Amino acid sequence: MTHAPLPHVAEPLVTVIIPTHDRAALLMRAVTSALGQTHGSLEVLVVDDGSTDETPALLAAVDDPRLTVIRRQTPGGVSAARNVAIAAARGDFIALLDSDDEWLPDKTARQLAYMLENGHIISQTQEIWMRGGRRVNPVARHGKPDGFFFEAALDMCLVSPSTTMFARGFFEEVGLFDESLPACEDYDLWLRTLLRHPIGLLDAYLAVRHGGRGDQLSTMFIGQDLFRIRAMIGLLARPEVTPWHRDCIEKELRRKVRVYVVGCCKRDRPEEAERVLALMETALGAAKAHDTQPPAPDGAA
Repeated sequence: MTHAPLPHVAEPLVTVIIPTHDRAALLMRAVTSALGQTHGSLEVLVVDDGSTDETPALLAAVDDPRLTVIRRQTPGGVSAARNVAIAAARGDFIALLDSDDEWLPDKTARQLAYMLENGHIISQTQEIWMRGGRRVNPVARHGKPDGFFFEAALDMCLVSPSTTMFARGFFEEVGLFDESLPACEDYDLWLRTLLRHPIGLLDAYLAVRHGGRGDQLSTMFIGQDLFRIRAMIGLLARPEVTPWHRDCIEKELRRKVRVYVVGCCKRDRPEEAERVLALMETALGAAKAHDTQPPAPDGAA
């Protein structure tokens, strides 16, 4: 497996990607925190995903050559917005920032130094959680791990997009965000990442996560385990999945499907329960069949 090398330049350019849709009341806090970074070599790409509020006017009023606005007339979702910006990014490193979150001023500089020192292709930082304007302490199970934590990441999303930074070659190797997933698209990306790379943790509180609102994906989509199930089913077909990975996926997949099926039965949706059960069994059967295939003879393509 080939690993994308870290760029070696005197002052790496960092591209900050901020997707947004109808968040005029919150967006400028994120943009200001990005433009206020102490790291000097920076570009900020805001993808306005079809906003109909004051977002275009607010962005047009920002007089800073480091800011570029990519305007999409029709909303395509957060994954598509991020992917558009990744394609346009010029940076040696790419950092994600959600439009309702913010960074501390030295986040970019400290995370960049951490990645260069440790050779990480991807890393995250700690984050401050705010809910309703008040700081809250996450429970222990939400603690951020460091390194290879594939099995733990199957249970729940343990990486926050607004804390992440990537070397430029990361997306060429691991792939972009899955635009078919309306939510849990980051859960899918972290699992694909952990098949190949550790995710480094800079143990410093450098991002602020603002939660508790109805316009967030975590509250807009009920029953998000369906999207996690879809992500795990897709993961089973990837060539880098080992028998150990498959066993971990199967254990968590069966648990999540069991919970989802119980929910379907309570809501009188037996056809949906049967559909998801069949998808799971088909995917697991194909993965196990691949494991038992004999190796190709010498000289075979």
